[in-house]
Amino acid sequence: MAVESRYMSFLWLMLDLPTLPLFCAYLVMIGLSGVWQRLVPPATSLRPLLILHNFACCLASVISLCGFAYGNWESGSLYSRQTSVLLTNIFKLYWMTKVLELLDTVFMILRHKSRQISFLHVYHHSSMLLLSDLAYHYYPWPGIGVFLGMNSFVHIVLYLYYGLAALFPDSPPTWKRQMTQIQILQFLVGFVLASYGYVYHNYCMYSILYGITMTWLFSNFYYQAYVKKRPSKKAEVVHNGKAD
Repeated sequence: MAVESRYMSFLWLMLDLPTLPLFCAYLVMIGLSGVWQRLVPPATSLRPLLILHNFACCLASVISLCGFAYGNWESGSLYSRQTSVLLTNIFKLYWMTKVLELLDTVFMILRHKSRQISFLHVYHHSSMLLLSDLAYHYYPWPGIGVFLGMNSFVHIVLYLYYGLAALFPDSPPTWKRQMTQIQILQFLVGFVLASYGYVYHNYCMYSILYGITMTWLFSNFYYQAYVKKRPSKKAEVVHNGKAD
């Protein structure tokens, strides 16, 4: 009964999140993207916006990483539940960054890159929108900040890559494969930390389950893209819903 009550409480919190309408609108936008692409020709002049967007997301992730690192060091405990003004503000910035990152999908639709809008892309962007909102409004703890800090580091690398690729399309960086490896490593480390928190600090198991789904999705992508079949130079390789 306690488990059921805890599950229902979590569900009600999710249904009460401020970004739930945006989450629904995001899914509707994806569902209608095919109609848009049939009626409107692809945009051809988005490169300046792509450069600005990617570097803005990269910078926001740098600030988030620094804020989470300092806030967690200041708390004195990896699994502390005592928040601070600094951590609360960093959680808010992280949440706003997840809103900004929805533009990844908007740019794909405008450019008619529908193949890039994979299940992994939609699941990752939409779920992080809700989970970052949940963390900011209800759980801005150092223990949660550890996971978001790791994700901020990964997104520094991710958006730096795509910013440079948009800035220098003829000579993009050569470490795309390593980005996926870093992402998988992030989820494996997160799984260990979340499991320890669940067993010894009474943290919920939702982060464990979410980490398992993300590890499987990214591992499957890595296998399909780099192990099972090597992509040709002319082929677009979707990475976290993005491509060259």
